Amino acid sequence: MIKVSVILPIYNVAPYLDDAFQSLLTQTLSDIEIIAVNDGSTDNSQERIDHYAAKDSRIIALRQENQGLSGARNTALQHARGEYIYMMDSDDILSSPDALRKCYEYAVKNQADFIFFDGDRFLDGGSDCISTIKRTHLVEENKKYDGEYLLNLMLDTGCHNSAVWLLLINHDYMKRHELMFYPGIIHEDELFTTVLTLNSNAIYCLKQSFVRHRVRSSSIMGLRYTKRNISCYLTVADELLKFQRSPIIQKFLRYTLSKVFYTGHLIPVKDKPAVFWRALRSGYLKYIGWKSSIVFWVKSAS
Repeated sequence: MIKVSVILPIYNVAPYLDDAFQSLLTQTLSDIEIIAVNDGSTDNSQERIDHYAAKDSRIIALRQENQGLSGARNTALQHARGEYIYMMDSDDILSSPDALRKCYEYAVKNQADFIFFDGDRFLDGGSDCISTIKRTHLVEENKKYDGEYLLNLMLDTGCHNSAVWLLLINHDYMKRHELMFYPGIIHEDELFTTVLTLNSNAIYCLKQSFVRHRVRSSSIMGLRYTKRNISCYLTVADELLKFQRSPIIQKFLRYTLSKVFYTGHLIPVKDKPAVFWRALRSGYLKYIGWKSSIVFWVKSAS
């Protein structure tokens, strides 16, 4: 029986794959599969994938034309057979050989829909932690939480984080709610994790840090803020309101879109009218707020 399916989307990350694979292949939980999806890489990522797949039969190597992070994850999920799903970024590192074992045993013991844990960020080229992603201090271990309570708590404390690499998710739970990633956008975790959370009444935390997240300037999140960032957040808002028009969704949109448009002052002036008009037409000004709207229009990138 496969206990954990590790979803590993890969796009032009050849220099980091040795670290990622080695941290996975040395896990003390041996009953795992690693579904590596080469999403149209143009570097020698495939060579590194083939190298490790030849050494370990637990690696399932898939290849496709570039579809983006959502498309690569969805492809991997179609092949996943594990009881639980862990979605790892291909330039990240599991910080302990016991990470998957501890997460799996804890999730099974509590019959969790999913568990969440903490992580550390480090700069590409260095090894020291530059910041800690910490949320588990807000709740208790071995205590069941429902999604609406948790999302309210994370928003109220400013600790909301949508990263899927901070979660271990029950595969049957995902299938039951038909959870997949919205194709063709960035910030897809904001949509996926919010829906994942609000559907659940069996969420648990494990008060440990299990992943080291690499911060690099060439990654999607390291690129400069553009019109696409805002457009994708607006798509997330559209989809969340289709999911439900509840007070917690309204709260989430106020929390998110106010920050998105405040930061949106960084995009070129020529791109501002189109995204603002889309937000206005969709009735999102009430979530953006006047302060962020003014900053969006008045302040310019230095």
